[in-house]
Amino acid sequence: MIQSQTDLADYIAADLQMHGLDGWRPQYRLTRRIVFFQWLLRRCEYWENCRRDPVGRIASVILRFRMHRLGERLGFTIPRNAFGPGLSIAHPGTIVVNLDVRVGASCRIHQGVTLGSLRGRSPTIGDRVMIGANACVLGGVTVGDDVAIGAGAVVLHDVQDGVTVAGVPARQVSPRGSGAVHPWAVLRP
Repeated sequence: MIQSQTDLADYIAADLQMHGLDGWRPQYRLTRRIVFFQWLLRRCEYWENCRRDPVGRIASVILRFRMHRLGERLGFTIPRNAFGPGLSIAHPGTIVVNLDVRVGASCRIHQGVTLGSLRGRSPTIGDRVMIGANACVLGGVTVGDDVAIGAGAVVLHDVQDGVTVAGVPARQVSPRGSGAVHPWAVLRP
């Protein structure tokens, strides 16, 4: 969760690094719409979490409106403060994330993903997780670190660290995790 301007800069830098970019450029507003959406998301989180004064409230409302409008165009329903640093959205397309979902650092999400609640419980997803196209993670499941979730998988049970899961319902198909699937997208300390 972003709690200061330093956190904001770190989150934006991690997001850009996951997209293979060195730094923020104003032309990304037109040329890289997903990166611009994530930039708006992080700025909105900062203004909402850190600035409670009238200027902060006004800025938060304006940023939320812009983020919501762009999210509708891209097909994203992503709440604020759900993702850690290093979020990478691969493509425009429907992405639905429940308000109570918590996702760790360096997560890559493809189009058609649903991270939703089931029976009032929402998932918790670890660090360096790759979620394939049209995958669903539902209920109060815990997905470990370095996990790859295959395209079209429906995750209804907990997933241990460092594995690949696929299928309906999702089962382990490989002992190798997200580092084997997308080694370029994994941020290591």
